[in-house]
Amino acid sequence: MKINSLLLVLAICLASVRLSAQKFDGGVATYQSKTSFDMENFGGREMSDQQKKQFAERIKNRLEKVFTLTFTKDESIYEEVAKLETPGTGGSNIRFAGGFSQGGIYKNVAENVYARENDLMGKNFLVKDTLSKLDWKLEKESKMIGQYAAFKATAIRKIDENPWEAMRSRRGGDENKEETSKPTEEVITAWYTPQIPVSQGPDEYWGLPGLILEVTAGRTVILCNKIVINPKEGLDIEVPKKGDKVTRSEYEKIVAEKTKEMAERFGNGRRNGPGGRG
Repeated sequence: MKINSLLLVLAICLASVRLSAQKFDGGVATYQSKTSFDMENFGGREMSDQQKKQFAERIKNRLEKVFTLTFTKDESIYEEVAKLETPGTGGSNIRFAGGFSQGGIYKNVAENVYARENDLMGKNFLVKDTLSKLDWKLEKESKMIGQYAAFKATAIRKIDENPWEAMRSRRGGDENKEETSKPTEEVITAWYTPQIPVSQGPDEYWGLPGLILEVTAGRTVILCNKIVINPKEGLDIEVPKKGDKVTRSEYEKIVAEKTKEMAERFGNGRRNGPGGRG
């Protein structure tokens, strides 16, 4: 829904007055993240409707998550909020990677620093690099998100091949290359509010003239549903420090190598297991 630009400007001005009237230290924003699942490409063609339903229930906790972004003008940490497991769904501890977890995403926009602690098959890594920057295009569209006037921005991002999808493609053989061809780029759509003048946002997104409240990227939608400015309990932004220090590219290479190892073990297990050729 389009909002009268004059009302948006007025809302921003009023918010700016309120912020200027108090000392702005930062805040905590809560986001709901939802990802739709491509069941067909995952292997759903061989699954019955009942199996698809059961699988969807099992992975629901992996696809619908709640995060908090604790932010100041320069720093932020984006962390998942732990939630109780739903009885009968198999819990949220499904590990597709055989032992893989990710810590919070730390961003320092003043020093151009990105950091994250990851656990890969029992080994800790500190992924530390410069921030990934998108070439944002500021659009004319606007809308209200809660009490905040938000403006649209878009960017085009290269799609990196998921190592687990690559593993399935290799198992599927060359005959499926044309069928499984996918786009190499995607459009990222974000909505930001100048009412909170920080260049921060959820996940790895940042770089707009205001806090990013909503992001749509591929099958994932991230939406802010609560913001607390200058919380009474203060702001806790801890810089990740644990693990073997690697860059993004180095870590991606390690993941690819581990994925290949798992694919080979999986293949050998199927060939040599019950009913196999071995």
